[in-house]
Amino acid sequence: MPLLQAVPPVRGKRGRPRRRPEVVPGDRGYDHDKHRRQVRALGIRPLIARRGTEHGSGLGTQRRVVEQAFALLHHFRRLRIRREVRADIHEAFLKLGCALICWRRLSSLC
Repeated sequence: MPLLQAVPPVRGKRGRPRRRPEVVPGDRGYDHDKHRRQVRALGIRPLIARRGTEHGSGLGTQRRVVEQAFALLHHFRRLRIRREVRADIHEAFLKLGCALICWRRLSSLC
């Protein structure tokens, strides 16, 4: 819940800006009525998979983007296992890794 409450304003269409996203997808680990009520209280529609139902609900298509980003970052050995004690050094390596990933993607388009 602290993560959802800390979401910055969502940019989008003209007019009064939305303060929160319309939908929040979640996996089966958050399948509880308490979590659904808390998300609805913030004015967000929960899209949480139910336990015991078949896979193939379509939620995986949105999660795949995030998991692919983590997989790309894990190609860098220093980011795979965090050994830096200082957070600023780890953040610098993370930014460098993201920049290299973007550069590789953009250079392959040309």
